[in-house]
Amino acid sequence: MFKHLCGAKEARKLLIDLCAPVRRTEMLPIAECIDRVVSKDIVSPVDLPSFNRAAMDGFSVRSANTRGASSSAPVYLQNFAPIRTGMAVPEGFDAVVMMEDSVLRGSTLEIAAEVHPHRNVSCIGEDIHSEDIVFKEGHRLRPPDISLLASLGLREIMAYARPKIAIIPTGSELVPVAARSLEPGEAYETNGLMAKLYVEKWGCKALKSDIVPDDPMKIRQAMDSAQDADMIIIIGGTSVGEKDYAPNVLAEAGKLLIHGVRVQPGKPTAFGTIRATPVVCLPGYPVAALSDLYLFVRPALKKMAHLNDSLPKITVRLARKIASRPGYVSVVRVALRDGVAEPIMVSGAGIMSSVAKADGFVIVPEEREGIEAGEMVEFRPFE
Repeated sequence: MFKHLCGAKEARKLLIDLCAPVRRTEMLPIAECIDRVVSKDIVSPVDLPSFNRAAMDGFSVRSANTRGASSSAPVYLQNFAPIRTGMAVPEGFDAVVMMEDSVLRGSTLEIAAEVHPHRNVSCIGEDIHSEDIVFKEGHRLRPPDISLLASLGLREIMAYARPKIAIIPTGSELVPVAARSLEPGEAYETNGLMAKLYVEKWGCKALKSDIVPDDPMKIRQAMDSAQDADMIIIIGGTSVGEKDYAPNVLAEAGKLLIHGVRVQPGKPTAFGTIRATPVVCLPGYPVAALSDLYLFVRPALKKMAHLNDSLPKITVRLARKIASRPGYVSVVRVALRDGVAEPIMVSGAGIMSSVAKADGFVIVPEEREGIEAGEMVEFRPFE
């Protein structure tokens, strides 16, 4: 039996409080900086544009020479220069007349519209001035941001390093994926793969170990070998059975702070620390592990990686009643059909195909005893 079950909100807060944003930094080529977080203000080394640039196809002119020009009273110029969008405006000219407002008649340009100084011209520094702060510390770089950095001639920038997350799958019954055919009682090790993919998707660097058998000494050795990680995730052996060693090993090696959370699925979850390194013990049932990854691990990793994006939510109508256990947070797999959430499964923590059939999940709060059909609920998509 679990000695004490922690509430889901309390467990989530405890794990997030154990985690701190990683302060390590690294210099990276800008082409490798997608979704990376800037660790110091990026200052422009140049003006952008660095020259007076035509914003339209047309003719470079002196704006003073076009005064009063209109379709009924055109102005005729001998001093002008053809120009295309993006070209430098020649010295002595300060505006561009658009093609549609002009007609070239031999060596004379007929203008049917007056232009003011800098009309249709991007002036030096109009976009960014030299020494302007382009992006402040903490900014998450998107593709257009990186394109802007490239336009400034920058080759690399300083970014926060990705947190290192050690993933330790445990279980003597586990076999590496596709290594060989399974014998009765065996299973392919897929939870570690799922955790690795999500850890990387959530902005961290995954360090996945080989499968560790159900042996307390070997589990301890695996923990000790991961001491340079920013978080350790152990998968499997987290309940209270004869071969559920992970929580006890954690208690002996460091501090076991929580063992058992009121969440369905995902109850056999443990949190603790080893030498100030946060340790998360996830259950071996894949859907339970997935629920815990979303409820607890995701927000903790986002904090460590300087990322503040929360999981998107949309409000939809529930197609059928969801039954849930009072006092427990229930993570219910649902399919989204024409804006209506169709429950797939409430229980069945080992049935991974139910996740493949689902588009996301609905959370039933611990104070509710189910949700009735037709109620509006918050739908969270699987990423």
